[in-house]
Amino acid sequence: MNEEEEYKRVYTGSEVNVQHLQNLLNEKGIPNRVRNDFDSGLRAGFGGGLPGQVLLFAKTSHFEEALKIARETFPEEN
Repeated sequence: MNEEEEYKRVYTGSEVNVQHLQNLLNEKGIPNRVRNDFDSGLRAGFGGGLPGQVLLFAKTSHFEEALKIARETFPEEN
């Protein structure tokens, strides 16, 4: 299994919301990654992704717990 397959998307939203959620996951010891396709595209010299939309992924083995935290933190977005 490659490294990308070990993570599942938990949340997509603003960079501020993703940073807050990432801090909560870190406090619980949940391995996570952030991906900003728009920022990556700009750095590489081409467009990609939506401005202001950042993706947060959690390790597959912790996905359900991470998803629960995301839903409790931002219930209005479910």
